Amino acid sequence: MEINRAIFAQAVQLLGVNVQSATRIAGGDLSFVARLTLAEGYSIIAKRGSRVREEALMLEAMRATGVSIPQVLGVEDTILLMEELPTGGRLARSWAHLAETLDRLHASSQMAYGWDRDYGFGELLIENGPASNWVDFWADRRLRCHIPYLSSHLAQRIERLADRLGDHISQNPTPSLLHGDLWGGNILIYQDEISGLIDPACYHGDREVDLAMLSLFDQPPPIFYEACGLDQGWEARQPVYRLWPLLVHLRLFGGSYHQQTGACLEQIGY
Repeated sequence: MEINRAIFAQAVQLLGVNVQSATRIAGGDLSFVARLTLAEGYSIIAKRGSRVREEALMLEAMRATGVSIPQVLGVEDTILLMEELPTGGRLARSWAHLAETLDRLHASSQMAYGWDRDYGFGELLIENGPASNWVDFWADRRLRCHIPYLSSHLAQRIERLADRLGDHISQNPTPSLLHGDLWGGNILIYQDEISGLIDPACYHGDREVDLAMLSLFDQPPPIFYEACGLDQGWEARQPVYRLWPLLVHLRLFGGSYHQQTGACLEQIGY
């Protein structure tokens, strides 16, 4: 009840609307998400967290590419109010449209890798400081940053990979706009088409990063990768890029992610 009253008050303050009810919905492990039913007869989505202002900026950046993204209706320090997009479809029937969607998103690029501010999943910091060299960015901001939090054996393996990272990934791929946390739960589907992408952790980098994250929990078919038109050798780079979300999940949740991280390193040869 206290949470509902707080959301009601914030929604009224931001939008001047009359909220009739709030129902908590699935929103991951690190945030509180609710559907607000308004007196006007429609509903919106409210998300509470400490980084919602940064998320709003990322949503707007993705929306500017022409990709379907929830419209930001209002935001303040701890709450983000968004348009509710239709859902109910299955990703298994939407791979072709997802490839088109990502092509549009990734077509937006800039000169530097990274983002203009850091982000985070809960208390876990995501370092996004810009870099002109992709190998250095990935080695320092996606691999070495985890070393202080790992077992000594795993840390040594990560360090060895980071030292030789230029043998595995390109130094200067096109710095595309990335969703940054692309998995099935962050892809909204309606009538076999992508109705929206949500919960971003945006930065600019190699577009293959989004595909590596997608394959961590989902199983895209070969036709999806063919439609993406990837550069030669992309298959060998996928485990290098998949290692970062594995390290994030290891630090957040532990458990089987330690074994999965080790297996991923073995696949790369470390």
